[in-house]
Amino acid sequence: MNSQPEARPDGINSLLEIMQCLRDPERGCPWDLKQDFDSIAPYTLEETYELVDAIASGDYQQIKDELGDVLFQVVFYSQIGSERQLFDFDDVVAAISQKLVRRHPHVFDNPHGDSIAEREVKDRWEQIKSDERAEKQQTGALQDVPLALPALSRAQKLQKRAARVGFDWPERSGALAKVDEELLELREALDEGDVDHIEAELGDIFLSLVNLARHLGVDAESSLRRANQRFEHRFELMEDAARREGSSLEREPLSVLELRWQEAKRSLGTD
Repeated sequence: MNSQPEARPDGINSLLEIMQCLRDPERGCPWDLKQDFDSIAPYTLEETYELVDAIASGDYQQIKDELGDVLFQVVFYSQIGSERQLFDFDDVVAAISQKLVRRHPHVFDNPHGDSIAEREVKDRWEQIKSDERAEKQQTGALQDVPLALPALSRAQKLQKRAARVGFDWPERSGALAKVDEELLELREALDEGDVDHIEAELGDIFLSLVNLARHLGVDAESSLRRANQRFEHRFELMEDAARREGSSLEREPLSVLELRWQEAKRSLGTD
């Protein structure tokens, strides 16, 4: 096997061959050779987050690059699986292809092209996924929600699953009232001064806010990411304003910092 394979017209095969070269026991890359499923996993999360950041920024060149990095993660796992005679890239492709066809009977098992309502599509989707979990002997509604998800995303997914079996507020007013209730319980915990109790109540507030977001049709993770971006932009404006005046934020009293914060909000056209 050549250490630098020629690019072939069928791009995915070229990428697979490059991966094989990187993992070649005699001529491969030392770093790539020592990797396994566990060691690559953190890089997979990092590359996925970088893709999400690129999408949020609307930088399509960066999106293309980050998609390539994510695809390489799949190829890397597939190569290791092939070496261990567990599965290869073709098996991965076949599995997702079969899953997509199975989960979209309204597209692939609809010879007459009959129209179908979105609600019915969602109901069928959930039933199919429920059947798949049963085949895996996963009896609990929350059993296969990935632990590696960001906490906000996992909370929203957990609550969505719980709602499917009826554990949910019928109206968003109930979810909103729950936020108020949890805030009151935090105040009581603060009065007690018990650190563990305070932490628990803070967690309950986060959970109740995520549930409210779900009822409002808002993705909690995306909402917080955007809030982080707004905070960064406003804070950078505060820093710039202080520098222009020959000052710095760390030397200014809180009253001045608050005025700068409000000015930054106004300049960005946000409340």
